[in-house]
Amino acid sequence: MNGLAERFGDRAQVSESYGDTTIDVGAADWIELLTFVRDSLGYVYFDWLTGVEDPPDGFHVVAHVYNPPAGRRLLLRTRVLREDPRLASAVGVYRGANWHERETYEMFGVIFDGHPYLVPLLLPDGFEGHPLRKDFILAARVAKVWPGAKEPGESGHGAPSRRKTLPPGVPADWGPPDA
Repeated sequence: MNGLAERFGDRAQVSESYGDTTIDVGAADWIELLTFVRDSLGYVYFDWLTGVEDPPDGFHVVAHVYNPPAGRRLLLRTRVLREDPRLASAVGVYRGANWHERETYEMFGVIFDGHPYLVPLLLPDGFEGHPLRKDFILAARVAKVWPGAKEPGESGHGAPSRRKTLPPGVPADWGPPDA
């Protein structure tokens, strides 16, 4: 990529996969990378940004940008730690990152420093937790039986009923009391 090696040296890793280019940088270089690809490489169209859990101790923040005249896509990626999931906001570089960062904040708990209005976007007021984290327990699976679900053997014929188990990640003391 033109000028990327000169600008970032070994702070940026470029990889190709299925015809798409991905650039990985550290969190400290995130805004510099976004600004560089927009101003120097022509990736002026911001498509999307999200979080991806990277167990056991972090998250990737991933942004997808596009260069319209060249018809090329670019995936930009950085990593933040679970203990302190903070990253500089991309809104100053791409205004379209605003809602994407709010959603990533709400769903994964990544805090975007400098964001102009980092408040929940999708979930109801008072919602606790970050539902796209792998350690988030889906209480609805425990508190309410799936409508119409039948265990094997409940139809009166067929195999006997299997042992009932909780969904993965649900503590043993959760759920409705035994009837």
